[in-house]
Amino acid sequence: MSRQDGRALVLVVGVGRSGTSLLAGILGQLGFHIPRPEVKANSTNPRGFGEPRWVVDFQAGLLRAQKITVNDSRPGAWEPAARAGEPAAVRDTLRDWLAGQLDEADAVVVKDPRTVWFLPLWMRCAADLGVSPSFVTMLRHPAETLTSARTSYGTWQSEASRAAAWLNVTLETERATRGTQRAFVRYDDLLTDWRGQATRLGDLLDLPLLRAVDPARAARVDEFVDPTLHRNRVRWDDLDVPERVRELAEDVWRQVQPLAEPGGDAPAAHAGLDGARTAFKQLYQEAEDIAQSSVTAARRRGRRGAAGGGSKRAPISLRVRVARRLPLRLRHGLRRALGEPRARVRALLGR
Repeated sequence: MSRQDGRALVLVVGVGRSGTSLLAGILGQLGFHIPRPEVKANSTNPRGFGEPRWVVDFQAGLLRAQKITVNDSRPGAWEPAARAGEPAAVRDTLRDWLAGQLDEADAVVVKDPRTVWFLPLWMRCAADLGVSPSFVTMLRHPAETLTSARTSYGTWQSEASRAAAWLNVTLETERATRGTQRAFVRYDDLLTDWRGQATRLGDLLDLPLLRAVDPARAARVDEFVDPTLHRNRVRWDDLDVPERVRELAEDVWRQVQPLAEPGGDAPAAHAGLDGARTAFKQLYQEAEDIAQSSVTAARRRGRRGAAGGGSKRAPISLRVRVARRLPLRLRHGLRRALGEPRARVRALLGR
């Protein structure tokens, strides 16, 4: 497809911690506009995230309203996420922002792991502006992605849940972008041969900035790309992931490989991934059915907390927490030594 007006919008989509920041950074070095201000670099991404702060805040708010996390493993979470992008006010807000970015530059790249949750919204806004978006998905082995996520995001989400989220996001990203201008890039390939991958993207997505790379820009990319960034060379033995989840993730990883090869993004590959998505939904439904008692208990606790309103119990003081660890005999001795009434000591000790 030829870009008649010369404008290009590239959306980097898929699972976070899979090399999306590296790709966005390379595109930025090669002349694509990364909307500013950007999310600031930190120790988990010292070379920068390549993420527009406005997009991150906008999409994070939409997810919070639907109680969806960026690494949500629920297949059923896609529907409320899509509904969150339907109100006219939401669409107008994103369209106005995007129009301003396309007025500033002819080639724009937007990277945020949350974008995949709102692809219908982005597609509608791009269509309103007369732009055909391109989608680039990074592919990195799920075990490596999980390890990187654990380092960057902490341990609040179990490794089993993160593996399920990798499946959920990978499978939906492929399905939702099917039939569009899209490309898949292996993380290893981008690190070892970024020029070859840039040329491939330029030809596949009709992106002139990538078909003829300026030598000065290429030199800056050489300094930007650091192969030592590939630190998490791990496999499943290093992670606490159930066998069925691990096997399904490995199968999906095998099935997405052809998507990064010439002619591999074909109906046969799509059919196999459709089958994997069905298998994942069935597996997740089984897990929810088994854990129904835990879900019910959590809901009841939530209702009790909501019913309590502002009448929360005061936090327990350090003195009381220490006193409650004392053996009963010593507690009685404490009461006698202090000369406190029995009721007072019982209250102090939580008895």
